[in-house]
Amino acid sequence: MKNKRLNFVDRYLTLWIFLAMGVGVALGNVFPDIDQWINQFSVGTTNIPLAIGLIIMMIPPLVKVDFKKIPVVFKNKKVLGISLFITWILGPFLMFVLATTFLKDNPAYLTGLIIIGLAPCIAMVIVWNELAGGNRELAAGLVGVNSLLQVLFFSAYAWFYLEIMLPLFGFDSIQIDLSFIAVAKTVGIYLGLPFGIAMFLRYWISSKRGEVFLNTQFIPRISPFTLYALLFTIVIMFSLKGQLIAELPIDVLKVALPLVIFFLLMFFLMFFVAKWTGATYDQTATVAFTASGNNFELAIAVAIGVFGLDSGQAFAGVIGPLVEVPALILLVRASLYMKQFFNS
Repeated sequence: MKNKRLNFVDRYLTLWIFLAMGVGVALGNVFPDIDQWINQFSVGTTNIPLAIGLIIMMIPPLVKVDFKKIPVVFKNKKVLGISLFITWILGPFLMFVLATTFLKDNPAYLTGLIIIGLAPCIAMVIVWNELAGGNRELAAGLVGVNSLLQVLFFSAYAWFYLEIMLPLFGFDSIQIDLSFIAVAKTVGIYLGLPFGIAMFLRYWISSKRGEVFLNTQFIPRISPFTLYALLFTIVIMFSLKGQLIAELPIDVLKVALPLVIFFLLMFFLMFFVAKWTGATYDQTATVAFTASGNNFELAIAVAIGVFGLDSGQAFAGVIGPLVEVPALILLVRASLYMKQFFNS
């Protein structure tokens, strides 16, 4: 019975996600003060319920990672190099072009979108990769590399695109004061904590009960919590902005359109380039989802910290994950469909 229930959940996951989005929007409109109630559980720019949901969501997939294999998957230098180039060079520039094309009449939304494009995803990508049957070790390794690069270069990227690139395209430059510590703090919360917990659990369970118990008993028991936490996180996210979605639907669509285009272009470009290089399906799915997602937690923290909670930049930041969730879950379906075109 247990397997049947889990299969039922997996089979209709897209439906549950859209229902969770609907429940969140409904809660935000039926209870207008729900956002204030949820936001009281915040420390700085970190919303505690959202952080807990994201952390719990990531732990089961990360416990499944055999961390000893991560150096092995990095031996494919061609796939690694292409992934880093498309993710870190092409990705931010593509988002910059989309922002300046679609939001040129709204500098605040434009700036928010550029900030979103400066860093790849380090949280939700673990879940999308798991749902699509990607390579867990490669995903963990890429997320780790991308996190380190974010800490080292996010501030420099922000300076380059906001102060150098914007004037070249006819816009006013924007100066932001972003510290190394602020970026490291956000990365530590949303990646360091779940990584640390997962590594501890894997080592502790395997040393106490053995690898067989870990793989056949412990991991199957905690795996459903990824989906439960995902649905919880979606309800919280959409309830926080339920009223905003209803009050400013045109503005939501203005920000959503370039984001959807970005997700589609990055995913399919990375997917087909990786396949063309001879990568296996699990490697291809991993690099495609790594390239297409963004670190909205960092983008929101930066937008709120620099421009304020009620700014257009913060608005664009919070709309980001609301668009990413349905877009990426549909791309999970697309990825699973394209799996048939790989040699087994």
